[in-house]
Amino acid sequence: MSSMWKRIWGASSRPFAIGAVVASMAALLAFAACGSEEPTVAPTPVPTEVPTPTVVPTPEPTTPPVVSFEDQPRFDKDVTDPGEWINSDPVTIAHLVDNGKVVLVDFWTYTCVNCLRTLPFLRDWQEKYADNGLVILGVHAPEFDFEKELDNVQMAVDDENIEWPVVLDNDMHTWRAFNNRYWPAKYLIGAGGEILYEHFGEGAYRETELEIRKSLEDAGYDISHIPVGEVENTPRDSTAQTVTRELYAGYDRNYSVYGLYAAQDEYYVKPDVEVEYEDRYAEHSNYPAQQWVVHGLWRNEKEAIVHARETDDLSEYLAFRFQGRSANVVIDPPEPDEFDVFVEIDGRPLMESEAGEDIEFDEEGRSFFKVDEGRMYKIVEVPDYANSILKLSSNSSNFAIFAFTFGIYEGGF
Repeated sequence: MSSMWKRIWGASSRPFAIGAVVASMAALLAFAACGSEEPTVAPTPVPTEVPTPTVVPTPEPTTPPVVSFEDQPRFDKDVTDPGEWINSDPVTIAHLVDNGKVVLVDFWTYTCVNCLRTLPFLRDWQEKYADNGLVILGVHAPEFDFEKELDNVQMAVDDENIEWPVVLDNDMHTWRAFNNRYWPAKYLIGAGGEILYEHFGEGAYRETELEIRKSLEDAGYDISHIPVGEVENTPRDSTAQTVTRELYAGYDRNYSVYGLYAAQDEYYVKPDVEVEYEDRYAEHSNYPAQQWVVHGLWRNEKEAIVHARETDDLSEYLAFRFQGRSANVVIDPPEPDEFDVFVEIDGRPLMESEAGEDIEFDEEGRSFFKVDEGRMYKIVEVPDYANSILKLSSNSSNFAIFAFTFGIYEGGF
């Protein structure tokens, strides 16, 4: 056991009180991008209008060249020790800008809901500007180990209709080269090789597009015929006073300044052990905000909480207080067998008007979703802001929960 874990769990494996620590952390909670190696709230830049520069003739589009990483000099911030590539042969930012391209670097990972919410805007920019000097470069920096697998990332790229180059940054070398700390994060690099604009988290879509246009025009591309998008930020529910924070299930995230997502002290006694948990909150429905609770036999692992046995009556579950308009869960089954997860809200099945994209209904009217791969599942999208109790249950020992994410957008998700 590492020295860090000796400090965390204690030599005598004595559980520690968490209530006071959670209370002291509550004031830190705010809307943020997905976590990072040191999770930090992403600031929201103040939108600015960029004046339209003088139009100059359009050069012929050029194809990104294939390069040798051994022979080429490094750009100040570039793709460093890359893994596999999707949608492209290996390229460097240095060669792209040397060939007159403007590069938008997008740090993302495919289970991050904040990253997924930005993809419609990236697809729009790809369609409008890819033939007019812009190269979007997706740097896939995984949050969980299963996101390092090429097949999983390729499936996400296909599902999300991503057509721009994506490089796997499994060892976070490019992440560190940019001194990045956020998912999602965007860095706009002009044809002169300098970073002209940065944005962290969601939003500022029109502002970002205006910066892209200015960079393209400065590089000599005529984009005067291309309309500018009008959406700056996705509208949020005006009645929402708070939203449940992103909840992590593995012990690697539970002991940190942003941690203590598990409400039960037994979770913190020792890592990688099976514990028979009792849900002491259920009788009075007094579930704590910003934490989750389990009932039955569960195993705490580094990245997930795992249902530790096969059952037949859906009596073992995970529950939490849900505040928001939408809820999503990241699940990666340890074994490839498909299984069902049943979802209840305030003790009843979801109605069709409350069901997320992945929810189905059986003949008894129960709401559930099928788990067949490691990804984020969209489970709840309520028509109005909710402060409710969500419960997820499955009979499978493959039921491994990594994280929950939430939203308060008017359109859900």
